[in-house]
Amino acid sequence: MKAIIILTISQLLIAASLMAQDTVYISKNEVLEKVAINNSQAKLADKDAELANADVQQSNSLFLPQVSASYTAMTTNNPLMAFGSRLNQAILTPEDFNPNLLNNPDNVQNFATEIMVLQPLLNLDGVHMRKAAKVKQEAMHLQAARTKEYLELEVSKTYMKLQLAYEAVAVLERAVKTSAEALSMVTDYYEEGMLQKADLLDVQVRASEVQNQLHYAKTNVQNVSDELAILMGEQSETVVYKPLEAASNEFNQAVFSESLSTSRKDILAMQKAVLGQEHMLKSTKMGLMPRLNAFGSFQMYDNQIMSFDASGYLIGMRLSWNIFDGYKTVAQTASARLQVEKARITHEAYVKEQQKELDKTNRMLVDAENKISLSQLAYENAAEAYRMRKDRFEQGLEKTADLLMAETQMFKKELEYKQAIFEYNFTKEYLHFLTR
Repeated sequence: MKAIIILTISQLLIAASLMAQDTVYISKNEVLEKVAINNSQAKLADKDAELANADVQQSNSLFLPQVSASYTAMTTNNPLMAFGSRLNQAILTPEDFNPNLLNNPDNVQNFATEIMVLQPLLNLDGVHMRKAAKVKQEAMHLQAARTKEYLELEVSKTYMKLQLAYEAVAVLERAVKTSAEALSMVTDYYEEGMLQKADLLDVQVRASEVQNQLHYAKTNVQNVSDELAILMGEQSETVVYKPLEAASNEFNQAVFSESLSTSRKDILAMQKAVLGQEHMLKSTKMGLMPRLNAFGSFQMYDNQIMSFDASGYLIGMRLSWNIFDGYKTVAQTASARLQVEKARITHEAYVKEQQKELDKTNRMLVDAENKISLSQLAYENAAEAYRMRKDRFEQGLEKTADLLMAETQMFKKELEYKQAIFEYNFTKEYLHFLTR
């Protein structure tokens, strides 16, 4: 009787600890919505895509003009600068050509306003650099989309783990109830002198073991709730999540493709990375080609601050050719060519690795199917064996140790069966992720 009281008190303590936390019922769709908004990985992926957008916008300088304005104030008695300043101000007089005044001018103040416009016309290296930026933009958007697909997989996995954790709690709660009933029955038999003390102690030990397993199962519920909270970007110190949807215990076979999809976003992103490196190589090579740019400026001068009595303009074009830059472009071209080769090798290795992962997971699916069939049969046999041994024990025809072993085996096989279904369902989710 003392053991039963202790067992009951421990159950109440566990229940009290769980009541101190809020249980929040949540559906899988709610989790997906919160992950899409709050998950840090999703946010980082979006930021990488936005950075790629900014790089493309920056490359617009290849076509758009650059406009700058400046205002300069100066004073000088330098002969050349003094004469030029007065000439720009359009205030020269015949006396300014006096040799003595030309050689020894007075201080001259000059206030100049200039508006400068630079317009690129032909820069072949910039064209390919812009193409590389656009390809990178596409790759980063594909990668961000693939990251969100991975997060969907993580949501499915964690949500199923939470369902499994609650199923384990339910199984072990039934085991606790069964062990408590067995302990009550064995205690009565012992008090009537029908069983030895060792039999009673065995049942007490079993009851304690089951109670301990239940405690760990409930702790696991909290652990999985924490994982789910991290995915959703939320705090979970005082929250325990509970799935609205029950775990599926149905065994639905599925067949998946044995070859990788050519439209898989991460593989397309790596193809874009190779293409981007090829454009960077072309851009480096085009650095040896001539550049054509137009320029123009409008100036206003005066010897008084914020006055604009004289003005002029300058318009022109410049064709420049960097014929030799000390082997710099040649070295950069060699480096860019190696980057292209590296990107190709990385892409090929990644595709082979993913194909290998797909093959392995397809084999895992077959193994998971077999495991479900075997674990289901084992559970059914264990449940029937326990029922038979319990009937015989009540008739005094079975040993206590054998009954406890049958009980332990039954609940163990039930948990293994539920674990097998979880593994099969998650393997299907993973294969969907690998082939989508």
